[in-house]
Amino acid sequence: MSQPADQASRRGPRSDATRNRARLLAAATELFVEHGPDVPYTEIAKAAKVGVGTIYRHFPTREELIEAAYRSELDAVCDAAGELLASRNPEEALRTWMDRFIEYMTTKLGLTEAIRAVVASGGNPFAQSREKLNVVLGDLLDATAASGVTRPEVSADDLLMTLSGLAMAAGAPDQRDQLRRMVDLVYEGLRSH
Repeated sequence: MSQPADQASRRGPRSDATRNRARLLAAATELFVEHGPDVPYTEIAKAAKVGVGTIYRHFPTREELIEAAYRSELDAVCDAAGELLASRNPEEALRTWMDRFIEYMTTKLGLTEAIRAVVASGGNPFAQSREKLNVVLGDLLDATAASGVTRPEVSADDLLMTLSGLAMAAGAPDQRDQLRRMVDLVYEGLRSH
């Protein structure tokens, strides 16, 4: 016996639909970074190992797909903060998250052309991004300050803008070693020595 429609809709999406959506977003992000916003849906579907109709079911417009790809990257970097704090000491959690944020920023920079298409259509993929990032980075800094690792006066927003600037200055693939050294320098500057 099947369940009434209202009960089925309250359960949320099926697990295969959730997996398909995640694969679509990962494939779309990678292809938008590599080829820009006009990547054919057939290529995205092939990379995600789904049918083209699956893309349209999840994302009726290209702009919705681009915005969802960006937001999934944002959600992943924000979620990583809590996961790291739960599984590592605060010092290691903060330093690992800084690297994860740099990865997010370099991906975001790679999506610039695609994101412009969203903005041109009236969307705002950046709504609340900075706020969300400041909250999770603030949690990491509070934990490291409480354990005596970092100086308590360090502002989450200052560190966020510093890391963003580093990613913009040295975010090219051939600059990764230099970028890691620069992040190490910033991290040393946070420490309470």
